[in-house]
Amino acid sequence: MSNQTHATAATYSIPVAYRKMENLHIVFWLFKDIAWCMIWKPLGVAMIFPTLVISIVIAWRTRQMVSELCHNLAITVWITANSYWMISEFLHFDEHIISGHITYKHLALIPFLLGIGMLAYYYCWYKPRHKGEIETL
Repeated sequence: MSNQTHATAATYSIPVAYRKMENLHIVFWLFKDIAWCMIWKPLGVAMIFPTLVISIVIAWRTRQMVSELCHNLAITVWITANSYWMISEFLHFDEHIISGHITYKHLALIPFLLGIGMLAYYYCWYKPRHKGEIETL
């Protein structure tokens, strides 16, 4: 990379304290999903709180950048959907029918689709209208 290219290249940096929080978030998330897989109900349910809270804090800290905010909010609703689904299985109401072929597990689709909607907004509407902004590259 030439000096001129290097000097003009945009850099996105994450403060160390934020990166440490994101890394801890991954640890909590993995423990939650391992507990779900192993049917360790107390640990799985306990890990919802720190996983969800940290994802909300990360979204809040990145709110000034639309691209980061949309992706981090999508992660927050993904964790919400994932946590609801886990609880529905732990408490054995996941397969109970609401109507027709729709079960309580299918309610997890609501936050999953909200996350898809946030990313669709970003990629289909916001990003094409803000092509020159660094955050949309």
